[in-house]
Amino acid sequence: MEKVVLYRRKLISKVMLFLSFIAAIYGLFWLFWILGTLFLSGFKHLTLSLFIEDPGPPGIEEGGLRHAFIGHAIITFIASVIGVPIGIFSGIYYSEYGRDSKFFKVLRNITDVMVSTPSIIMGAVMYALLVVPFKHFNALAGCLALAMLMVPVISKTTEEMLKLVPFTLREAAYALGAFKWQLIKDVVLRSAKIGILTGVLLGMARISGETAPLLFTAFNNHYLSFDVFKPMASLTVTIFDYAMSPYEFWHNQAWAASFCLALFVLILSIFAKTLVHSNFGWVKIFKRKKGQRN
Repeated sequence: MEKVVLYRRKLISKVMLFLSFIAAIYGLFWLFWILGTLFLSGFKHLTLSLFIEDPGPPGIEEGGLRHAFIGHAIITFIASVIGVPIGIFSGIYYSEYGRDSKFFKVLRNITDVMVSTPSIIMGAVMYALLVVPFKHFNALAGCLALAMLMVPVISKTTEEMLKLVPFTLREAAYALGAFKWQLIKDVVLRSAKIGILTGVLLGMARISGETAPLLFTAFNNHYLSFDVFKPMASLTVTIFDYAMSPYEFWHNQAWAASFCLALFVLILSIFAKTLVHSNFGWVKIFKRKKGQRN
């Protein structure tokens, strides 16, 4: 009887392992298919004029996407300036001050829900708050929409990284007479800085490819603009517009811009993953040394 049960367990284990392997191969196939299509269709259309020239008239095969690259960089930068401090400070509060508070447990659950909130909802909210009252689209509303998408990611990552810091470090700082704010600034944040930076990079990667919030807020602009209180061009919305156009030249530029955007997000993600592994390696070394001392 025991042999039958053991054989059944091994059979089920092998079947589930095979199904997991097939699922992984299936996911990787589509991932590499998308990346390969972007590379083959986008790389060949990369030109210097794509980055240094403004778009030409419709139907004329000239010009570039300088306005979209600059506008997207401005919107992403302002969103990061707004979202990064809020995300880090909220993560610190959840980890260091609100651990035993029921109220902040509720806020923490809300943050968990916001991590998976569809971006179009955030765009609709900012449209109602910052576009309708002013009666025109503006880039600032897009910046705030992207910042609110970034905050939950950074907040949760910061909280989890701070929880990895051993409590003995906090006790040692208290024993030396450190105040709470000194403990957080000089001990906890310094120990978790790599993990926090990882969360920031993941947050930036999350907002870099968003289109829906900007359609509702910043809209688009076919000219180079630096005024955040007016519509501003973004790379994602421009790709959408060019892909829907009837002009082959615009289609080619949309492929090239998509390749650049995907490459940027891929580099950020790989860099963030590298930082995560280096941070966990540091934690393992710390625990190993602590065990040797004990």
